[in-house]
Amino acid sequence: MNAEVMVPPAVPVRRVEVEFLYLDLNTCSRCTGTDASLGEALEAVRPALEVTGVEVELTKVLVASESQARALRFASSPTIRVNGRDIAGELKETSCAECGELCPCNGETDCRVWVHQGREHNEAPVALIVDAILGEIYGDPRARAVEASPYSDVPRNLKRFFAGRSLEEAGAKPVWEAQATALCCSTEEQGGCCESSAKASCCGQDSETCGCR
Repeated sequence: MNAEVMVPPAVPVRRVEVEFLYLDLNTCSRCTGTDASLGEALEAVRPALEVTGVEVELTKVLVASESQARALRFASSPTIRVNGRDIAGELKETSCAECGELCPCNGETDCRVWVHQGREHNEAPVALIVDAILGEIYGDPRARAVEASPYSDVPRNLKRFFAGRSLEEAGAKPVWEAQATALCCSTEEQGGCCESSAKASCCGQDSETCGCR
């Protein structure tokens, strides 16, 4: 009589989705540094996740337009999400000269500042990323369900950035006009905001009182 071989049921694989969204990986040290921190954090948690049957699915996205930012609910660069949750929590930013140089924005581009254990960092700390991944797997589900900051629209800071890059890449307008327009008008608004002859006075550096709006 042949002994029946019992095959244990397959253990379902759990997956954690990690997204990295950014404006640039060539010039911006905040983006490149956060990318490096993310790689280090994933290597740190990988052995433990493999033992417990958890797989990490990593997606990196270059956010290149206002419409893409809106579709992705992108509020600041760089952004790391674990299962759709922004690991930074409260949004905090400071001026980023490197991203300001990527578009005709007169250096007026803000990038994310990461706050961890009471200290501010220009690049995401490895420990913060590790805590977010492990917390998503083993933490309190009720805490994970809370959205830190509801998304309404693409921030004006990013609208200026994308408008400036779009005008620069098109190369269809004089430099002075591209610089002025990028400071206050999104590409959707530029068509009818004012007459071309009045563009210099219509669009100014004060985005709060910009004549385009």
